[in-house]
Amino acid sequence: MTITNQRVLRHAFLQALYADDYFPDHVLDQGRQILVQLCERIETEHPVDLVALYALTRIATEEFNALEAAFEAAGSEIETAAREQIAQDLWFVASTYGFTDADVEELIAAREW
Repeated sequence: MTITNQRVLRHAFLQALYADDYFPDHVLDQGRQILVQLCERIETEHPVDLVALYALTRIATEEFNALEAAFEAAGSEIETAAREQIAQDLWFVASTYGFTDADVEELIAAREW
C-alpha cells in the first residue's frame, strides 16, 4: 500500500537517531519501516477510536521490542534518546491521523525498552 498522507510522506522518521552514530542505520531503517507500516495500517484499517488506534500502536511497539536484539547485535540499544524519539514519532503518527487526544504512554504501553 502507498501512504497518501502528505505530512507523513514529508516526515523524516527517527531523524535524530540517524544523526547519531551510536545508532546503526541498518537497524534504524527497520525501525523506520515499522513506523511506515503503522501508517499504512492506519490508512487501510481506518481506526475509529483510540482503542482501535492503540491496538495498532501495540503491534508497532511489539515490533520495536523485537528490534532491540538487532540494536544489541550492532553494539547499540534502545536507550533514553531512542525511547523518546520512538514515542515522539508514534505521537506524530497518532496526531497526524487525527488522534490528538492520544496518550503517549498508551501508544507505547507494550514497550520493553
